[in-house]
Amino acid sequence: MRWENLTGESEHGRTEAALFGAASVTTRTFDTPEFRGITFHEVRARSVLNRVPGASRMPFEWTVNPYRGCTHACVYCFARKTHSYLDLDTGIGFDSQIVVKVNAPEVLRRQLASRRWRGEHVAMGTNVDCYQRAEGRYRLMPGIISALTEHANPFSVLTKGTLILRDLDLLVRAAEVTDVGISVSVGFLDTELWRTVEPGAPAPERRLDVVRTLGEHGIGCGVLMAPVIPFLSDHPDRLRATVRAIAEAGATSVTPLVLHLRPGAREWFTAWLARHHPHLVRRYERLYAEGAYAPRWYQRRITRQVHELAQEYGIGPTRAGLARRIRPAEPPGASEPAQLTLL
Repeated sequence: MRWENLTGESEHGRTEAALFGAASVTTRTFDTPEFRGITFHEVRARSVLNRVPGASRMPFEWTVNPYRGCTHACVYCFARKTHSYLDLDTGIGFDSQIVVKVNAPEVLRRQLASRRWRGEHVAMGTNVDCYQRAEGRYRLMPGIISALTEHANPFSVLTKGTLILRDLDLLVRAAEVTDVGISVSVGFLDTELWRTVEPGAPAPERRLDVVRTLGEHGIGCGVLMAPVIPFLSDHPDRLRATVRAIAEAGATSVTPLVLHLRPGAREWFTAWLARHHPHLVRRYERLYAEGAYAPRWYQRRITRQVHELAQEYGIGPTRAGLARRIRPAEPPGASEPAQLTLL
């Protein structure tokens, strides 16, 4: 998918770059507080079922991503790099230039009905959050969930968005006919850290309310404790407080994942770190000197601590992917760990 040297007209008459071609894109801005400064590029997709490359270590083979870019604006989000594929900026552009596949539900319904489709598990929220603020306006997920339910197709959702509770009845209905796995991302509880590192996402406490509410309605919900941010959220006392809150919310599992910094996200995160925690810049340079991932000894230490705490609080350790009822990832040590999208 690439940007072309074509133009589209915004809601206010300004001429801007468009996706795919003038016939298939509408660029809009909305003068409302929640969307001020955000540009939406509405496209009509030809396909929404995406096959994960065979070389990927992700524990799923098919995804649906109705949006590109994310207003959660998490400074560490690895999906930032994907905006460069569209010739868009991976920094502020990722946070404010949102691509919307407005026909995603109808395309998905058609693809699920194809004789070539074999009913494989479909993962959502693996690139950017499908319950980001844009979903409140475009309402693509109800149609997507309904299409999957009609075909009794197993699926999972990973989200930071409390908007998922809007679709609670649809999720309950889907769980009656197929496997539905929900995971909520909560890496830490620190309010000050949340406000600067995840400025557009709901507060961690509100996300835990989602876990609690889903459980009360019979939908088990796991927590992806991600990212654990070195030197900022990894102190044993902070890990303990986070795991305790996750357990109190009734999570069925907890999966810790240490921050990783791929190109695109690395530059944006480093700039944030220099502004808010300049004393940590050199420590990060040393910790991530070998690449995108923290050293294995560090990752194993965090994983062990969280699993021990989870067991202490009655939720016990879990394998990556278990909460989504899909094939687990490779065992630790088999390959370099992969961090899922953090919405």
